[in-house]
Amino acid sequence: MRTLLAIFIPLVVCFTGLSSVQAQEILEKLQGIAIIDQKVMMPMRDGVRLATDIYRPKTNDPVPVIFSRTPYNFNSWGDGEVRTRTYERAYEAVNRGYAYVVQNERGRFFSEGEWDILGTPLTDGYDALSWMSEQSWSNGKIGTLGCSSTAEWQMAVAALDHPAHTAMVPQGYGAGVGRVGDYFEQGNWYRGGVEQMLFISWLYRTQHDELKPKLPEGISQQDLQRLQRFYDMAPEYPDVDWSEAFYHLPLQDIIKSHQGPLGVYEKMVRRKPNDPAWYQGGLYHDDMGFGVPSFWFVSWYDVSTSPNLALFNHVRNNIQDREVADNQYLVIAPTLHCRFTRATENTIVGERDLGDARLNYDEIVYGWFDYWLKGEKNGILDMPRVQYYTMGSNKWQTSDTWPPRQAQMTTLYLDSEGHANSLYGDGKLNLGLPSDNQSDSFTYDPLNPVPSHGGNVCCTGNAIEGGAFDQRQLESRNDILVYTSDPLEEGVEVSGFIETTLFVSSDVKDTDFTIKLIDVYPDGRAFNLDETIQRVRYREGYDKEVFMESGKVYEVKLTPMSTSNFFKKGHRLRIEISSSNFPRFARNLNTGGNNYDETEAKVAHNVIHHGKDFPSQIRLPLMKQLKIHTK
Repeated sequence: MRTLLAIFIPLVVCFTGLSSVQAQEILEKLQGIAIIDQKVMMPMRDGVRLATDIYRPKTNDPVPVIFSRTPYNFNSWGDGEVRTRTYERAYEAVNRGYAYVVQNERGRFFSEGEWDILGTPLTDGYDALSWMSEQSWSNGKIGTLGCSSTAEWQMAVAALDHPAHTAMVPQGYGAGVGRVGDYFEQGNWYRGGVEQMLFISWLYRTQHDELKPKLPEGISQQDLQRLQRFYDMAPEYPDVDWSEAFYHLPLQDIIKSHQGPLGVYEKMVRRKPNDPAWYQGGLYHDDMGFGVPSFWFVSWYDVSTSPNLALFNHVRNNIQDREVADNQYLVIAPTLHCRFTRATENTIVGERDLGDARLNYDEIVYGWFDYWLKGEKNGILDMPRVQYYTMGSNKWQTSDTWPPRQAQMTTLYLDSEGHANSLYGDGKLNLGLPSDNQSDSFTYDPLNPVPSHGGNVCCTGNAIEGGAFDQRQLESRNDILVYTSDPLEEGVEVSGFIETTLFVSSDVKDTDFTIKLIDVYPDGRAFNLDETIQRVRYREGYDKEVFMESGKVYEVKLTPMSTSNFFKKGHRLRIEISSSNFPRFARNLNTGGNNYDETEAKVAHNVIHHGKDFPSQIRLPLMKQLKIHTK
């Protein structure tokens, strides 16, 4: 049976597949212990009412509240799968002595108002906390819980420091991170200034059309309870083959070209990384405060691992309230987006066996809430600040910081004789800086991009399967530069942020550069660990666009990657460099134009320079000195 931890496995909804009979069984158990009050229309300060279901213990004593706020359908009178998920989560919470409150964001299903991503205005979260804390059945302490879209709104609300917001457990929360340190992702919309395609397929199946039917304003709770039994405002979206659909140009018309719902996408696709609109909604930015003790859950194969970790560090290191800053805890699991509870004694992520990655998530989550919301002295604060899973050695480890204090940055330099193209080229990763200057060139054709194969991704339908996959077939392409170390004399752990500096040139005004970190096994299998991209026009910052001149060499620092991986003795470290990773990231059409409204592309001839004058490099956080067998 799934537990409350599996809240709304978004951004793609994952069904339990349980039958209506099973849903009825869990409902009967829930009715035995809970007072159920559905379709409570909770008022916001502007008069908009948000549809809310409340499940609370049968007691006259006030109880703490676990609150889940979501854009997804939670109608308990829907199909068997939706009903069962809602009842299971409510039963788990109520059985542990909590009220469980689930609410739709404004403009979603039975909630009034107009929807925007993260449910702006931000005051909705604050007003909901105020309403719940004032109820006679509430003890005034509220914990927020959820993964992905049920987590992403929590950080910005935590910045408002509501007195009832006592603790939170955000999981897979990257789409709520706006600007934090080096990361200007604006809620995962961008990576390095490049659009992440996941939002196209996600919004196709999430945004309700601007012309959707609406219920009358002021409709009563009694009428809503009756209507929800047979009509839940949930649209049915025709299936789309996203492996083909993502290729449509212009980018801004992809949803429209498939007769999909019109809504926020057409507006958001036009925003540049530093558009003022990103700072007016529900995203968390690093100039905001933070007021809530938090237990964070991150995945190595999530779409937003690095900014998630950066936010954890930001709260710990920069928030002035020491009780808050000192009560931030972190788990990093070797799983896909929001698949924490899917880890087994034989966890396979993509094609790679990652061993026994199980962890008792229920005890962590409810131990956290029991301490903060009930005042139980259960020793939860004695847990390590960071619990992280190291792939390769396949074990859980602990640290008081991220990265671990022992990690030392070690530089590996790119080297070749000018022919690093493909797996069969001469690209090398060396500890020493090459004495001579050299370069590797490749052709990037936006109409024949490098396809995404596995990776740190979610929500792209049938276009990409996330996780670790053997990259060798992909590496046979000449538009991928491959740089590989010699075999390791001893195994070494890489744990932390991975930094990259490239010296590049091109014959177009603007292009992208991608990188992928690989663990190469002795038998040749090459498993991807993390990946990133950088649009060159933003190399000097996201508040301006600076274009290239043909033939000139430019220094480009890529957004840091993250991992914890043990490269065993005899393994090799590898990076791939190219200019596309599609449809993980949108294609740069190389024109220097808007990109989102263009249909014509230019072929780019791109160059990576390396050597004494152009020290292209990757910097790895190693837990001990790197020893490479040199031939």
